Amino acid sequence: MAEAAVEPIGWERALMAAEKVKERLRRATRALDAAGVPYAVAGGNAVAEWVGRIDEDAVRNTRDVDLLVRRADLPAARAALEATGFVYHYLLDIDTFIDGPQGKPSAGIHILFAGEKVRRDDEHTLPDIDESERAVEFQVATLEALVRMKLIAYRLKDRVHILDMIGVGLLDATWPARFPVPLGDRLQRLLDDPNG
Repeated sequence: MAEAAVEPIGWERALMAAEKVKERLRRATRALDAAGVPYAVAGGNAVAEWVGRIDEDAVRNTRDVDLLVRRADLPAARAALEATGFVYHYLLDIDTFIDGPQGKPSAGIHILFAGEKVRRDDEHTLPDIDESERAVEFQVATLEALVRMKLIAYRLKDRVHILDMIGVGLLDATWPARFPVPLGDRLQRLLDDPNG
């Protein structure tokens, strides 16, 4: 008599979900690299790359993949990503690639456009692709470009990501001066009161 398959428990499911995000990240960036499409990994995966260089135990998981590309390169990026099984969706003003027809937009590849504002009322634009560097497996936003993106968005998860970078010593009291108002002020507040 065969044993019934045992469903993974909560923490095992969380580990499996984190591995799926890493696999999507690798598949997407390899496809873009192979197609010669300029990009930079941004968002939580970029934070993980930078924080992991200092302390791998301080890295947080993320549920999606954020990629910075130039708008003019979207058709080439779309062709490369669709060739590896991603499906294009335009949802809530976000260009998204879900992982196959059954994929979830919340766990997809989200495209951010270099040199453009994310929201119309943002005061600052996102960095360009040239503000990136090569990590071991993919192109990643430079630390300064990444922090600027997090300061522009400034949602709770962005503030937590900034605090993670402060916590491992990537950012210190010299950093607020690198950014215009109000971005530098936002960073200063987090440096002054990480619990505020």
